[in-house]
Amino acid sequence: KTMRFIALAASILPKFNSCSAFHGSNNAVAAFLLSHPSTFTSSSTTHQYQSQSQSSLNMSTDATLPSEEGKLDVSQFMAGPRPDGTENFVMQQTMMRVKDPKKSLEFYCDVLGFKLIHYAEFPQWKFNVYFVAPVDSSTVGATKPQQWNHCMNTPGCIELTWNYGSENEEGMVYNTGNADATGTADGNKIRGGFGHIGITVPNVYTACERFHKMGVEFHKSPNSGGMKGLAFIKDPDGYLIEVLPQGEMVSEAVDCLQIPAEGGEGYKDNSK
Repeated sequence: KTMRFIALAASILPKFNSCSAFHGSNNAVAAFLLSHPSTFTSSSTTHQYQSQSQSSLNMSTDATLPSEEGKLDVSQFMAGPRPDGTENFVMQQTMMRVKDPKKSLEFYCDVLGFKLIHYAEFPQWKFNVYFVAPVDSSTVGATKPQQWNHCMNTPGCIELTWNYGSENEEGMVYNTGNADATGTADGNKIRGGFGHIGITVPNVYTACERFHKMGVEFHKSPNSGGMKGLAFIKDPDGYLIEVLPQGEMVSEAVDCLQIPAEGGEGYKDNSK
């Protein structure tokens, strides 16, 4: 089968006007589609999304949008130097509270391949913090000051925060933000703002085979849903981790859960 990339984009983009997530993600997937009008190739040769010129893509997507809703000129944010005084700012961390620090460290270090690069214990306030990042352990440093300096200058760290005693609580402790009822007073699911963190890998299908063998829970395997070639897994607290390729979006005939590339249930807004 051959399906034109433009048909895929046109079928997806209208849904992004009213929804903020694709299988738990935000508009990053839509932005990726628009910025990569190259060929989306199936390694099984099951189907190929042929590329279109950018002008054709713009014309087709404009034709599918019923109104100006959802359009925003972002060109000013992509051009020019960083504002004065911000040149050396670093997007250093995302903090997430975790129930059991040992289980979380095992997941992020043993499953995702991150390393613990700095930690601090605050018994007077009954919490600890653990910073993990996808770095080689040889870069971490032997002393606490070295570890601190390395951590504060490493982009994309995750700060795992453990509040003493949470490991002894029954069930899930923290709300993940994705249509989750955990911690709500009335037991109803909330439309949370947090969606997920994300990693990129050389091959999504190979990575997911490994995750599956290690017993990782999948929210979306590479071939489930309408978008092929990306996945969502869960950490021990239920937080979503998106798994994206470091190159083009490639689909394979069957994924780690034996789901075929053909078909799929389509879009799902997991914030609701």
